[in-house]
Amino acid sequence: MDETEFWELVDTTRAAAEGDPEEQADLLVERLVQLDPDLVLDFARHFESRYNRAYRWDLWGAAWVLLDGASDDAFDFFRCWLIGQGREVFEGAVHDPDSLADLLDDFDEEIDGDGEELGYSADEAYEQLTGAVAPDLGIPPAAAEPEGTPLDFENEAVIADRYPKLWDRFRD
Repeated sequence: MDETEFWELVDTTRAAAEGDPEEQADLLVERLVQLDPDLVLDFARHFESRYNRAYRWDLWGAAWVLLDGASDDAFDFFRCWLIGQGREVFEGAVHDPDSLADLLDDFDEEIDGDGEELGYSADEAYEQLTGAVAPDLGIPPAAAEPEGTPLDFENEAVIADRYPKLWDRFRD
C-alpha cells in the first residue's frame, strides 16, 4: 500500500462516517479486513509514522486550544484524530498548527479531537484476518519528548499569541 492508497482509505471512511471518528474507525476496520494482512500492516506503518511525526510541541499547543486543555493521553488521541482528518488537514497542521483554524470546518469538543479508536483500526483488522496480534512494524518509536520547543500551556497569553487564529476562532 502506498501513501496515496493510505490517504484514500482515510478520506473515504471519514466521508462515509460524516466526520464521526468512532464510526470512521469501524468503517476503516471493515475496509481493512477486505485486504491482505500484509497490506493491513502497510496501512499500520503509514499510520504509525504519521502518528510519530505529529509528536510535536506546537501541535500539542494547537490541541490544547481546540480541546481546552490536553493531557498526554488526550494529545495521543488528538494525533490519531488528526490523521483521520486526511492528508490536507494533517500536512497543513504539521506545517503550521495555527492553520487548523482555516482547515477545520467546525470543531465539536464532544466528538472531534479524539481518534483513539482510529489508532487501533489496523491492529483490530489484522487480528480479525489472522487471529494473531500484529507483529512489530519496524518503525522507530517516537522520541521520549515531543519535537520542538515546549510551551507553557497554562499561560493563556502565550498560547493566544502563539496560535492567534485558533485562539480567535475557538477560544475567544
